[in-house]
Amino acid sequence: MGMIKPQALLQQSKRKKGPSRISATTIIFYTLTLVMLVFILFVTYRHWSNRTRLQQERYISVSEDENTSVESKKSDLPGYAVVITSKGSIIVELYKESAPEVVDEFIDLCQKGHFKGMLFHQVIKHYVIQGPGATEDWNLLGKKYASMRHEAFMLGTSKGKYFNKVFDLFITTAPIPDLNEKLIVFGRVIKGQDIVQEIEEVDTDEHYQPKVSIGILDVALKQLE
Repeated sequence: MGMIKPQALLQQSKRKKGPSRISATTIIFYTLTLVMLVFILFVTYRHWSNRTRLQQERYISVSEDENTSVESKKSDLPGYAVVITSKGSIIVELYKESAPEVVDEFIDLCQKGHFKGMLFHQVIKHYVIQGPGATEDWNLLGKKYASMRHEAFMLGTSKGKYFNKVFDLFITTAPIPDLNEKLIVFGRVIKGQDIVQEIEEVDTDEHYQPKVSIGILDVALKQLE
Protein backbone atom coordinates (compact mmCIF):
# COMPACT_ATOMS: atom_id res chain seq x y z
CA MET A 1 0.00 0.00 0.00
CA GLY A 2 1.37 3.42 -0.96
CA MET A 3 1.89 6.15 1.60
CA ILE A 4 -0.65 8.93 1.78
CA LYS A 5 0.83 12.33 1.31
CA PRO A 6 0.39 14.99 4.01
CA GLN A 7 -1.41 17.25 1.56
CA ALA A 8 -4.05 14.53 0.98
CA LEU A 9 -4.60 14.10 4.75
CA LEU A 10 -5.05 17.85 5.11
CA GLN A 11 -7.62 17.93 2.33
CA GLN A 12 -9.52 14.97 3.86
CA SER A 13 -9.66 16.66 7.27
CA LYS A 14 -11.04 19.81 5.70
CA ARG A 15 -13.76 17.77 4.01
CA LYS A 16 -14.89 16.24 7.44
CA LYS A 17 -17.83 18.05 9.08
CA GLY A 18 -17.34 19.67 12.50
CA PRO A 19 -19.67 19.04 15.50
CA SER A 20 -23.28 20.07 14.87
CA ARG A 21 -24.38 23.23 16.71
CA ILE A 22 -27.79 23.56 18.62
CA SER A 23 -29.74 26.45 17.30
CA ALA A 24 -30.84 29.33 19.58
CA THR A 25 -34.50 28.54 18.81
CA THR A 26 -34.13 24.99 20.14
CA ILE A 27 -32.47 26.24 23.36
CA ILE A 28 -35.26 28.77 23.93
CA PHE A 29 -37.94 26.10 23.27
CA TYR A 30 -36.52 23.62 25.78
CA THR A 31 -35.92 26.38 28.35
CA LEU A 32 -39.54 27.54 28.10
CA THR A 33 -40.76 23.94 28.33
CA LEU A 34 -38.74 23.38 31.51
CA VAL A 35 -40.00 26.64 33.02
CA MET A 36 -43.61 25.69 32.24
CA LEU A 37 -43.14 22.25 33.77
CA VAL A 38 -41.70 23.73 36.96
CA PHE A 39 -44.54 26.28 37.08
CA ILE A 40 -47.22 23.57 36.68
CA LEU A 41 -45.63 21.47 39.41
CA PHE A 42 -45.46 24.49 41.72
CA VAL A 43 -49.12 25.43 41.11
CA THR A 44 -50.22 21.81 41.66
CA TYR A 45 -48.25 21.62 44.92
CA ARG A 46 -49.75 24.91 46.17
CA HIS A 47 -53.27 23.72 45.28
CA TRP A 48 -53.02 20.43 47.18
CA SER A 49 -51.17 22.07 50.05
CA ASN A 50 -53.92 24.69 50.47
CA ARG A 51 -56.62 22.05 50.11
CA THR A 52 -55.04 19.87 52.82
CA ARG A 53 -54.65 22.89 55.11
CA LEU A 54 -58.30 23.90 54.61
CA GLN A 55 -59.46 20.35 55.33
CA GLN A 56 -57.40 20.30 58.51
CA GLU A 57 -58.78 23.68 59.57
CA ARG A 58 -62.35 22.50 58.90
CA TYR A 59 -61.73 19.30 60.87
CA ILE A 60 -60.27 21.26 63.78
CA SER A 61 -63.17 23.72 63.63
CA VAL A 62 -65.76 20.92 63.63
CA SER A 63 -63.94 19.15 66.47
CA GLU A 64 -63.82 22.36 68.50
CA ASP A 65 -67.53 22.96 67.86
CA GLU A 66 -68.34 19.40 68.94
CA ASN A 67 -66.19 19.74 72.06
CA THR A 68 -67.78 23.08 72.84
CA SER A 69 -71.21 21.54 72.38
CA VAL A 70 -70.36 18.61 74.68
CA GLU A 71 -68.87 20.93 77.31
CA SER A 72 -71.91 23.19 77.02
CA LYS A 73 -74.24 20.24 77.58
CA LYS A 74 -72.18 19.14 80.57
CA SER A 75 -72.22 22.61 82.08
CA ASP A 76 -75.99 22.83 81.56
CA LEU A 77 -76.55 19.84 83.85
CA PRO A 78 -77.18 20.65 87.52
CA GLY A 79 -74.09 20.11 89.62
CA TYR A 80 -75.72 20.25 93.04
CA ALA A 81 -78.83 18.91 94.71
CA VAL A 82 -80.42 20.52 97.76
CA VAL A 83 -82.18 17.75 99.69
CA ILE A 84 -84.76 19.51 101.84
CA THR A 85 -85.63 17.28 104.81
CA SER A 86 -87.91 17.73 107.79
CA LYS A 87 -84.74 18.39 109.83
CA GLY A 88 -83.16 20.90 107.44
CA SER A 89 -81.39 21.14 104.08
CA ILE A 90 -78.52 18.96 102.88
CA ILE A 91 -76.49 20.19 99.90
CA VAL A 92 -74.94 17.47 97.75
CA GLU A 93 -72.32 17.83 95.02
CA LEU A 94 -73.17 15.44 92.19
CA TYR A 95 -70.37 13.37 90.62
CA LYS A 96 -71.25 13.91 86.98
CA GLU A 97 -67.83 12.74 85.77
CA SER A 98 -67.51 9.47 87.70
CA ALA A 99 -71.14 8.34 87.50
CA PRO A 100 -72.77 10.33 84.66
CA GLU A 101 -75.67 8.00 83.87
CA VAL A 102 -76.55 7.45 87.53
CA VAL A 103 -76.55 11.23 88.07
CA ASP A 104 -78.72 11.65 84.96
CA GLU A 105 -81.23 9.18 86.40
CA PHE A 106 -81.20 10.94 89.78
CA ILE A 107 -81.76 14.34 88.12
CA ASP A 108 -84.58 12.95 86.01
CA LEU A 109 -86.30 11.47 89.08
CA CYS A 110 -85.85 14.75 90.99
CA GLN A 111 -87.45 16.70 88.15
CA LYS A 112 -90.38 14.27 88.17
CA GLY A 113 -90.81 14.76 91.91
CA HIS A 114 -90.21 11.11 92.82
CA PHE A 115 -88.38 11.93 96.05
CA LYS A 116 -91.02 14.29 97.46
CA GLY A 117 -92.43 12.83 100.66
CA MET A 118 -89.93 9.94 100.75
CA LEU A 119 -89.26 8.82 104.33
CA PHE A 120 -85.93 7.63 105.68
CA HIS A 121 -87.07 4.14 106.56
CA GLN A 122 -83.75 2.94 108.02
CA VAL A 123 -81.32 4.86 110.18
CA ILE A 124 -78.27 2.93 111.35
CA LYS A 125 -75.92 4.87 113.57
CA HIS A 126 -72.31 5.08 112.32
CA TYR A 127 -73.43 3.45 109.08
CA VAL A 128 -76.11 4.91 106.82
CA ILE A 129 -79.44 6.65 106.60
CA GLN A 130 -81.56 5.13 103.86
CA GLY A 131 -84.61 6.08 101.85
CA PRO A 132 -86.73 3.41 100.10
CA GLY A 133 -86.26 4.97 96.71
CA ALA A 134 -88.35 6.12 93.80
CA THR A 135 -91.20 3.99 92.54
CA GLU A 136 -89.99 4.12 88.94
CA ASP A 137 -88.03 1.07 87.86
CA TRP A 138 -84.65 1.52 86.25
CA ASN A 139 -81.62 -0.66 85.59
CA LEU A 140 -77.85 -0.47 85.88
CA LEU A 141 -77.19 -2.78 82.96
CA GLY A 142 -74.61 -1.11 80.71
CA LYS A 143 -74.43 2.01 82.87
CA LYS A 144 -71.03 3.62 83.40
CA TYR A 145 -69.78 4.50 86.86
CA ALA A 146 -66.47 4.55 88.70
CA SER A 147 -65.85 2.53 91.82
CA MET A 148 -65.28 4.90 94.73
CA ARG A 149 -64.48 4.56 98.40
CA HIS A 150 -67.42 4.95 100.73
CA GLU A 151 -66.32 7.68 103.09
CA ALA A 152 -68.66 9.51 105.45
CA PHE A 153 -71.33 11.78 103.96
CA MET A 154 -71.40 10.14 100.53
CA LEU A 155 -74.62 9.90 98.51
CA GLY A 156 -75.23 6.59 96.76
CA THR A 157 -77.72 4.08 95.43
CA SER A 158 -77.61 0.32 95.69
CA LYS A 159 -76.52 -1.86 92.79
CA GLY A 160 -79.34 -4.27 93.51
CA LYS A 161 -79.87 -6.91 90.84
CA TYR A 162 -78.76 -4.52 88.05
CA PHE A 163 -82.22 -4.42 86.46
CA ASN A 164 -85.84 -3.70 87.41
CA LYS A 165 -84.94 -2.08 90.71
CA VAL A 166 -86.06 1.10 92.42
CA PHE A 167 -83.66 4.00 92.76
CA ASP A 168 -83.05 4.10 96.51
CA LEU A 169 -80.91 6.62 98.36
CA PHE A 170 -78.17 6.13 100.93
CA ILE A 171 -76.18 8.73 102.82
CA THR A 172 -73.25 7.22 104.67
CA THR A 173 -72.42 8.53 108.13
CA ALA A 174 -69.02 6.85 108.46
CA PRO A 175 -66.40 5.20 106.21
CA ILE A 176 -67.87 1.84 105.18
CA PRO A 177 -65.46 -0.31 103.11
CA ASP A 178 -67.86 -3.27 103.00
CA LEU A 179 -70.32 -1.20 100.94
CA ASN A 180 -67.90 -0.72 98.03
CA GLU A 181 -69.40 -3.65 96.13
CA LYS A 182 -73.00 -2.84 97.10
CA LEU A 183 -73.43 0.89 96.56
CA ILE A 184 -72.68 3.29 93.73
CA VAL A 185 -71.48 6.65 94.98
CA PHE A 186 -72.71 9.52 92.83
CA GLY A 187 -72.44 12.48 95.19
CA ARG A 188 -71.02 13.96 98.39
CA VAL A 189 -72.58 16.08 101.11
CA ILE A 190 -70.75 19.42 101.14
CA LYS A 191 -73.09 21.29 103.46
CA GLY A 192 -75.57 20.06 106.03
CA GLN A 193 -73.43 17.34 107.59
CA ASP A 194 -74.93 18.42 110.92
CA ILE A 195 -78.40 17.65 109.52
CA VAL A 196 -77.23 14.17 108.50
CA GLN A 197 -75.85 13.63 112.01
CA GLU A 198 -79.08 14.89 113.56
CA ILE A 199 -81.08 12.38 111.53
CA GLU A 200 -78.58 9.69 112.51
CA GLU A 201 -79.24 10.36 116.21
CA VAL A 202 -83.01 9.80 116.12
CA ASP A 203 -84.49 6.95 118.14
CA THR A 204 -85.17 3.78 116.16
CA ASP A 205 -86.78 0.42 116.85
CA GLU A 206 -85.08 -2.99 116.62
CA HIS A 207 -85.43 -2.83 112.81
CA TYR A 208 -83.62 0.53 112.65
CA GLN A 209 -86.80 2.30 111.66
CA PRO A 210 -87.16 5.82 113.11
CA LYS A 211 -89.86 6.10 115.77
CA VAL A 212 -90.63 9.59 114.49
CA SER A 213 -91.14 10.08 110.75
CA ILE A 214 -88.28 11.91 109.04
CA GLY A 215 -88.42 12.42 105.31
CA ILE A 216 -87.52 14.41 102.23
CA LEU A 217 -89.85 17.31 101.55
CA ASP A 218 -88.33 18.14 98.15
CA VAL A 219 -85.10 18.13 96.14
CA ALA A 220 -83.97 21.31 94.36
CA LEU A 221 -81.33 21.15 91.61
CA LYS A 222 -78.67 23.83 91.17
CA GLN A 223 -76.13 24.63 88.45
CA LEU A 224 -72.40 24.50 89.09
CA GLU A 225 -71.17 27.79 90.47
